[in-house]
Amino acid sequence: MSGFAGIIGQPVTEATTGSALVPMTRSLTRDPSDITGEWRYQPLALQLAMTFGAGSSTHAVPVWNGRRDIGLIFLGDLPTPVAGRSFFPDRGEISQGGLAALIDLYEERGPGWIAELNGTFHGLIVDLREQTVLLFNDRYGLNRVYYHQSAEGFFFSTEAKALLAAIPALRRIDQRGLAEFFSVGCVLQNRSLFDGILLLPPGSLWTFHRDGRIDKHRYFDPTAWEQQTPLDAVAYGERLREVFGRITPRYLQGDDRVAMSLTGGLDSRVILAWAHAEPGSLPCYTFGGPYRDCADVSLARKLAKLCHQPHSTIRIGRNFFENFPALAQETVRVSDGTMDVSGAVELYVNRQARAIAPVRLTGNYGSEILRSNVAFRPGRPDTALFSPEFCGRLDEAAETYRSEAAGHRLSFIAFKQVPWHHYARLSVEKSQLTPRSPYLNNEVVALAYRAPPELATSAGPLLDLIAAGNPILDTVGTDRALRRRRLPVVTKLATTWQEFTAKAEYACDYGLPAWLTPVDRTLGGLHWDRLFLGRHKFYHFRTWYRHELANHLRECNVEGHNGTACYRDGTVDRMIAGHLSGRSNHTSDLHKLLTVQLIDRLFLHAP
Repeated sequence: MSGFAGIIGQPVTEATTGSALVPMTRSLTRDPSDITGEWRYQPLALQLAMTFGAGSSTHAVPVWNGRRDIGLIFLGDLPTPVAGRSFFPDRGEISQGGLAALIDLYEERGPGWIAELNGTFHGLIVDLREQTVLLFNDRYGLNRVYYHQSAEGFFFSTEAKALLAAIPALRRIDQRGLAEFFSVGCVLQNRSLFDGILLLPPGSLWTFHRDGRIDKHRYFDPTAWEQQTPLDAVAYGERLREVFGRITPRYLQGDDRVAMSLTGGLDSRVILAWAHAEPGSLPCYTFGGPYRDCADVSLARKLAKLCHQPHSTIRIGRNFFENFPALAQETVRVSDGTMDVSGAVELYVNRQARAIAPVRLTGNYGSEILRSNVAFRPGRPDTALFSPEFCGRLDEAAETYRSEAAGHRLSFIAFKQVPWHHYARLSVEKSQLTPRSPYLNNEVVALAYRAPPELATSAGPLLDLIAAGNPILDTVGTDRALRRRRLPVVTKLATTWQEFTAKAEYACDYGLPAWLTPVDRTLGGLHWDRLFLGRHKFYHFRTWYRHELANHLRECNVEGHNGTACYRDGTVDRMIAGHLSGRSNHTSDLHKLLTVQLIDRLFLHAP
């Protein structure tokens, strides 16, 4: 995975050269075979560093035009032509020729060309003609740029760990951000877990002038989409079919092999229906658990067979539990602490998925964009675990969420939920392969704003879209027994059963209520929960923490760490003991606890 970092406004002298840039470069390096580069320009007080994985197609820092007066750093995925030119990625990055073409666009149109880009990206332009530096990201802010601004200069990086390495004073947990992490699962309002480190807002184009001025401009405003006129149901359906028929095949292109991450739901099935891939050309795979074939595996296998595509099941094996400490540590490290330790399963399965293909075509964000699904809300952490002061911060976190969620629902999802909440899992996936989803294509998102109000949260348009793209896929119900052609009695029974098993599985795992814990302790030896575990999900941390991962949990000495100062004295030991004995269910609390411990070790007190 490639990244960049830099400093603007710090004079480049013998004394300063390398003093902060070297640790930033080192923190971006994951493997001894990674390729790094550094570049400095005294008139703009600019220092840049970049890291590429071995085999990357782009090694220069930055890439220059023929006159060497405009330089570009650009990382991302542009699956849609810009001004008639195609920029499909090569080995996860835009090719050298593609970067040169982007520089040509900048020379022709100025900074405005960034608003035309359709994908997820971040980058930087050095314009020696205008003596400016331009820092930018995609309109959703999914490709992050962290920054810290002080009298010492403007420090920025694609990873927070680079700023922590360069400025030891930043190695402090922000208690407000930590409370949001506990309450809603992510930090809000373009802040981070670390005091003094912020995020470039979505759709940013910040211009740094030689005299020290910074123009903090946003090149896209969601209100432009909010003000569109809604379509009627027929026109909306026709437009969906036209857009997906045109853009979906583009996501299968590029120099690298593409495989489909297929589930039993609607989102990936829409892509499969409109990909129109030749038989055997689109390998499919599904993540599976250790107990049985979950609904996703069983259904995806049928769907792949109907489309004459190969299918593989990537399972959680015994070596996952043996390697969990290392996997959890790597998960927290690559995500800058945004993904809790449960993301170790994502690291494990995506690492195996890369052996099938380095590009993962996925239905991520489909339900969020086309069904307005809000995927995160304030939780109810056990306040008995925390100090009174931190409980107040948890209340503040819930109030901040409610304030941010006010307004247009889809704008909240696309421009807040996506960069704040979905980034965590994506960062883990990107550490192993290149995820690609058509649901963040600008045309798709803009069209979602025009959905008729009665269809904005409905599965109907997606079911119609599947039937129009490949009718045979509608013969298989989803993991919630949804299908366009319904047999009333059969569908009702199937839906009731699927909903019951989904709720029962949740109750056996994360949601085990307090009144059921005595039953679980009494019948635990009979593994009664295996009647439901694995029917819909492929990972089950409640029981894993009690059994397969119990020794790891016992060995965790977390008291006294910087992040754990939020806990009441003695509650951490009681929490671990209660979960191991089966007297209580602290699965989600343990995720956060172990994550905070690793954040402390990896970022706050690392050498």
